[in-house]
Parts: sequence; structure tokens; C-alpha cells
Amino acid sequence: MRTAIVIPARYASSRLPGKPLADLHGRPIIQHVVERARQVPEAERVIVATDDDRVYAVAADFGAEVVMTDPEHTSGTDRLVEVTADIEADLYVNLQGDEPLIRPADISQLIQGMHDDPTAQVGTLCHPIDAREATNPNCVKVVRGANHEALYFSRSPIPYPRNPNAAHYLKHVGIYAFRQGVLAEYSRLPHAAIEQAEGLEQLRLMHAGFRLHAFEVAPTAPGVDTPRCLERVRAIIAAGLPDPAEENTLATVQLVITDVDGVLTDGGLYYDAHGECLKRFHARDGLGMRMLQDAGVQVALLSGRDSPPLRRRAADLRIHLQHFGVSDKAAACRAIMADAGVDAERTVYVGDDSIDLPAFAVCGMAFAVADAPEYLRRRATDVLNNSGGNGAFRELVDAILIARGHREVAETAEGFQRAVTRPNQ
Repeated sequence: MRTAIVIPARYASSRLPGKPLADLHGRPIIQHVVERARQVPEAERVIVATDDDRVYAVAADFGAEVVMTDPEHTSGTDRLVEVTADIEADLYVNLQGDEPLIRPADISQLIQGMHDDPTAQVGTLCHPIDAREATNPNCVKVVRGANHEALYFSRSPIPYPRNPNAAHYLKHVGIYAFRQGVLAEYSRLPHAAIEQAEGLEQLRLMHAGFRLHAFEVAPTAPGVDTPRCLERVRAIIAAGLPDPAEENTLATVQLVITDVDGVLTDGGLYYDAHGECLKRFHARDGLGMRMLQDAGVQVALLSGRDSPPLRRRAADLRIHLQHFGVSDKAAACRAIMADAGVDAERTVYVGDDSIDLPAFAVCGMAFAVADAPEYLRRRATDVLNNSGGNGAFRELVDAILIARGHREVAETAEGFQRAVTRPNQ
């Protein structure tokens, strides 16, 4: 098959303007993507498709084949359709321009899968994820049939885990291989109701009867969607670390640092008749800390406030790693990591407000509670489903235990009794 890889590169990203040209260790992101695409032996051509003169100039300068496309296109697929008018191929691979760590072998597997299965009209990729990640609506899931044909894509957890032990989840990886005939029809397809409901353009193809095959690969590295994603990718390249997604990152966690007010409490400050400040903690979070510690994961408390109730709660939970009344949370996190003997890549921070942003920046993973402000949630690695003081920390605990292969600790009496010593809440 004549195969062309097309890389849509739009300058006006809402979350990271100018993203294709953002510096990534001396080269723009788009150059990293092109260089990886050029390593795919099955691809005859690699083309950057942009709507901006600045991207065009930079791509042409480093030697990429680049074409200008209509700035009114609403999706990368629409941009790809325009490219097919001048670029002839049997198979077109739509590779996002914000995937500088894409594995060339994965692209090859997609192309080879389309070659081996002539019934597949569109191909894409997927990989396994845990139950916690499956609840994130920003993570698109796919369910497949026995022949790897996609049955449905959704932002909801699919399949529904009525029997949790039988539910296995696959994350959709946003790279597509289209046969030429599919793209010829794409622009004429109506926008289906399911596409509009989910906000997923691949459902337009499924609704029209096209057969999409999802080929499974190993977990993929992060793309660049936000400034925080960019910093994470920079750190991966600078440290020469393996792609975190090649292993379950939560399975490697050794230290969890959590803010107190707004995470372990609901953020309310209650004063009694004598002016003493009272706080409301959630009992399940306390038990979760014990479960983490007995699983070998250290827990630390960090707060900009200091009070007798806070110190009493730390004592009740037997948390010895603690920094209270701090003004510099980044420095406090570094000190905690040094005391614990754990590096940043194995450290998770949980926060709820802008005061936690410095801590987000120095820890390998950052989680925001569900009721955190939108600007904080955008900077987080992931967002929990529960709000502060309502089991958000326990939600993360269960996800870490499951990722480490200890589902029975959270879900069965026998596993809990075997694993947890001195339970407290």
C-alpha cells in the first residue's frame, strides 16, 4: 500500500497557543513528531498540514514537506481530507502534531494491521488502563469485538462494571489510518447524534457503517495538551527516563503528599464559642492512608495552616511526614521527598487550589479534587471524581492499590484483613 503520514498542526490551540512551535529541548514539538514519523519504514511520505504561516515557515526550514490548509477546518480529519486532493496514497495515517514521544513501532503496527486485514476501513490504536483512569471523561474508551473491530467509543467507562472483576478497559489512542475511499466520503457524512452527544468524531464513521479496527499496543507516552504536559514531556526527555506510560505510573508510586484543607476536609473553617478552629475530616480517607502505608507507600501531610486539630489528626493517623504552616509548598515537597528518600517521578501530590500549583510543579504526578477551580484542574495530571472532604483521597488510594495489583485489599474482607495492620480511620 502507498502510505502517507499526515500531521495536522494547528497554531491556535486554546490550552497551549502556538503549541506546534513550543520548544522541546532545542527543537519545536512539530519537528520531534516529524522525525519520529520518518522512522516508520512503511511510510512513503510524511506531510505537515497547517493553517498558519509561522508553522509553515518553521516546518519548511527544518526540511519537512508542508502544505497550507483552510483555517476554517474544525478537525484534523477535515484537514486530512483536503490534503488527499493533492497527495495520492492508498492509506493515510492521521498523526497528531502534539505527540513528540509517539513510538514509530506503534505507527508501523497500525499500518501493518490495515495491510493484514482488508476488511478494516479505518484503523486506530488502544491500550489497557485501570478502572480509575476509565472514569476520566477526558480519556476516551473503546470496546472491541473478537476480531478487534471497535464496537463503540465513549467518554464514559465502558463496559459498565456490574462485575468489577470482569471489567477490562481500553483507552483509545488518537491516531487513525484511513483507506482512501473512506476519506472521499467523510465530508459528505452527516453529524450523528451519538457523535454530538459524546463529542467524538469517530462515531460519525461508525454511525455511517464504516468498520473501525482498534489494534492494541503497549501503554503510550503523554502528548502535549497543556503547559503542564509540556513540562512533563521535557522532564522525560531531559532525564532520559522511560516513557511513564510504558508502565502503570500509579503502580510505581512510593509517596503521596496531600494538602489538608480542601482535600482531606471540605475546606470549611468552623469556630466554636471559644474561638477554636474545628475541621471536618472524612473517615474513609484516614483508613485509606493506613492501607497505603501497609502497602509500602509513604503518606505525607502538607498545609499552609497549623492548628491543634490538624496536629491531632496527624497523630491519630500516625503520619510522621508532615509540614504545617508552610508558605513555600514547592520547597516543602522537596524536603518531604528528601526525608522519604523518594524521587519526584514516584511522588503524587493532591491539591485543591492555586496555593498548590508550586507543589504540582515539583511532583511527578498531581491530582486535583473534583471541586477544584478549572484553572487548577487544567494543570493537574488527572482530576478525581470526588470533592474535597468527601472521599477524594480514598478514591486515589483505591486506584493506587489496584494499579499495584492489590485490588483485594480494597474490595474483599480476606484481602483487607491480610494486608492492613492496626486499621484506623
